[in-house]
Amino acid sequence: MAARISLTLDCADAKLLGEFWKTALGYVDEPPPPPYRTRAEWHASFDLPEDDPVDDVAWLCDPDGVGPALSILRVPEPKTAKNRLHIDVRVPGHGTPDERWARIRAESERLVKAGGSVLGEFTGHHIVMADPEGNEFCVAATSA
Repeated sequence: MAARISLTLDCADAKLLGEFWKTALGYVDEPPPPPYRTRAEWHASFDLPEDDPVDDVAWLCDPDGVGPALSILRVPEPKTAKNRLHIDVRVPGHGTPDERWARIRAESERLVKAGGSVLGEFTGHHIVMADPEGNEFCVAATSA
């Protein structure tokens, strides 16, 4: 059996990035693990210091249960360099090269409206973007 993975993204504003990545990936807020009814209740079970707030995190998941979970954690230090690992947002890869490129461009434009920015275009192949805090990701097509 292959190992399952989840991804964790450090940030300055977990609420902002949580909303962006829910829009970008079609993810939803991940419910707390059973038997907990809320994330605050789950968080309290760890007996962490009182000044460790539960609202500095966004817990996201694929509503279909296919993609990896994404945890977005507020950290005190700023981002200082290019990501060593990044997310690829994939659009359907069927059709002609022009049709695939049009879908890539449309997705990029949608994510700009959600708060992302375009860093570079590799015409016909992929667009390099950044989320609202500058974390790099790409928009590309799936294999046909």
